[in-house]
Amino acid sequence: MAKLGLAIFILVTGLAGARLEAGFRSPESLVRNVYAFYGNGSPGLSSGLPHDTETARQFFDQTLQKDWAAAKPPYDFLVQSTSWKLGAISVAITRKQFDKTYVAVAFRNNERAISLNFLVVNGPDGWVIADVESTHDSLRSFLAQYRN
Repeated sequence: MAKLGLAIFILVTGLAGARLEAGFRSPESLVRNVYAFYGNGSPGLSSGLPHDTETARQFFDQTLQKDWAAAKPPYDFLVQSTSWKLGAISVAITRKQFDKTYVAVAFRNNERAISLNFLVVNGPDGWVIADVESTHDSLRSFLAQYRN
């Protein structure tokens, strides 16, 4: 538990001092940084991934940025719930195709098993999310339902 607390502290410190730039260096880093916003630590990193333009620019490709920033969905698609208490997060690359990579994510949220597939693309500024798929929906179509 102490190691987890130290890891979260290092992540929070690194995110707080970093300038928001688009993209990440690896698909795994991108996904892990998404879930850093769902912890139990700092208030700034415990409220879920913010629906603002800066966050959208940092995490999503251009076609998804506007929808992420504009949507007001009834629950958080990335944790499949309105609330969260996440268990360990498993991240694994399942397939690579040219500039696209599929990343499988599995975790428990409030004791409920969640599995998502992130479709990430390597753009000029690094890796960003092109879509996220659950067993029943995709982030792109989910956000389209809740545009302002």
